[in-house]
Amino acid sequence: MTLADWQARARQLKIEGRAFINGEYTDAASGETFECLSPVDGRFLAKVASCDLADANRAVENARATFNCGVWSQLAPAKRKAKLIRFADLLRKNVEELALLETLDMGKPIGDSSSIDIPGAAQAIHWTAEAIDKVYDEVAPTPHDQLGLVTREPVGVVGAIVPWNFPLLMACWKLGPALATGNSVVLKPSEKSPLTAIRIAQLAIEAGIPAGVLNVLPGYGHTVGKALALHMDVDTLVFTGSTKIAKQLMVYAGESNMKRIWLEAGGKSPNIVFADAPDLQAAAEAAASAIAFNQGEVCTAGSRLLVERSIKDKFLPMVVEALKGWKPGNPLDPATTVGALVDTQQMNTVLSYIEAGHQDGAKLLAGGKRTLIETGGTYVEPTIFIGVTNAMRIAQEEIFGPVLSVIAFDTAEEAVAIANDTPYGLAAGIWTSDISKAHKTARAVRAGSVWVNQYDGGDMTAPFGGFKQSGNGRDKSLHALEKYTGLEGDLDQAVIARGRFAAFRGTRPLLQGYAVPCRSGLVPRKGCKAAPQCSCNNWLKTARSFPGLTGLFSSGAPSFCKPRRHWSLRSAVMITAGMAVAKCSRKYLTTSHPTTPWSRW
Repeated sequence: MTLADWQARARQLKIEGRAFINGEYTDAASGETFECLSPVDGRFLAKVASCDLADANRAVENARATFNCGVWSQLAPAKRKAKLIRFADLLRKNVEELALLETLDMGKPIGDSSSIDIPGAAQAIHWTAEAIDKVYDEVAPTPHDQLGLVTREPVGVVGAIVPWNFPLLMACWKLGPALATGNSVVLKPSEKSPLTAIRIAQLAIEAGIPAGVLNVLPGYGHTVGKALALHMDVDTLVFTGSTKIAKQLMVYAGESNMKRIWLEAGGKSPNIVFADAPDLQAAAEAAASAIAFNQGEVCTAGSRLLVERSIKDKFLPMVVEALKGWKPGNPLDPATTVGALVDTQQMNTVLSYIEAGHQDGAKLLAGGKRTLIETGGTYVEPTIFIGVTNAMRIAQEEIFGPVLSVIAFDTAEEAVAIANDTPYGLAAGIWTSDISKAHKTARAVRAGSVWVNQYDGGDMTAPFGGFKQSGNGRDKSLHALEKYTGLEGDLDQAVIARGRFAAFRGTRPLLQGYAVPCRSGLVPRKGCKAAPQCSCNNWLKTARSFPGLTGLFSSGAPSFCKPRRHWSLRSAVMITAGMAVAKCSRKYLTTSHPTTPWSRW
């Protein structure tokens, strides 16, 4: 598509700005709204619901009710998987609409929105969905007369607060594992770029995800964000944003219900180029990309370029030349590589840091100005400072804009010391031909992600997160599931059948496992699904495997378990070699039944 094509699509775009609670779009309880303006040219996009405490209470209440009823939390993993894959497919099907919303709302180039952000968001949902039915629980190494199960249970209601720089991608990094593990979610997008989050809520319903599982509350952090962090019925809070806000959310979590809180915060990432880098041209191009991509509004931006002094004079002109390929332009033009900063406030913040660099004595090598002023948009040239010391503000503070600080070093030890001399520890790059130096430096640099002879990269298989004031926990990979689940240990005393079933007496169980009587292969642990309702092959196969137990189980639920409606995962049958061990809650055991001569429980 051409610039004209995208502009025509933009004129026809219908934008939804209401909140999404319990499967329906709704105005904020107060009726308040805020204006959503495009950083592309300042145009009005939509009035967006400004949610507050009342809306948070309603959304959390519905999320909790949905979780408790089990329509999603107790759904078989394979069925959740199918619905989430359908959700991912709908994101892909609507890629043009979602990419256009993202670009108009946030200012990033349409080429990035359509080829990186939206496909990446869909892949985040799809990958986690595919993984969820391949993650197994554990059987603890208990004595032979006990069964110890270690299971991962969904935490319940998840509050998710996501940033404005990758609105949909960051949302889906959290929605994927949160939904796949059976939780209900209340999502708060940034007030700076809320539109794609609002739109995908309806797509989730179309995919078959039940109402109440995904709720979206646009609004400000100090109102609805704070309300979620303080809410007594939010079990886990996940956040991506600034370190300052992350610290405040930790306080709120402690002041409320001690909810678990996972934070991905700021970064000031070093990109270290040694003299023996295998390809200086590739390193220069990566250095330019690391600061200019997404207008520098990236938490992992390589905002500190550490260059070995012996190659500095040769290398820096290569970086300047590479940066010429990153020129601000109309974000709706597919040829544009650098778009608009998210809003006027962020543009002024970036310009203030450029001024601080001048005042602190750094020398401007490239860029440094606002540009395309006539468009009404918020554009700043990619900027390079040299003569920077690591104590300067532009080297210590996260700018979240296209401003690169160049610092020279003489030894690997000095490079590591400079790299680690910030409050952050999110990411780093290392360029060297010496594999030993690469690994030694990577281990010494305190960063959650370290790239060697590249900058940025990785897919859903690699965990993402940081050390120090860059946060805790990890997004992506199977490790992300830990944020949205809790471990539960069940230790059950096994009881061996005796009396009329003396032939089985004394047989030692060789294989501990469940014969679960249901069509889907799963009976909710806390459910009350009766065995007589389970006439599926799974149940019949179990009965045929133990013909001697036909009398005991001919009616479905064990006759000694009263009432039968309590036949569930806790009262299943352990398959063993030549015997069966039946377990039933002590409360419902009827020892007088003629077929249950149990001597003890």
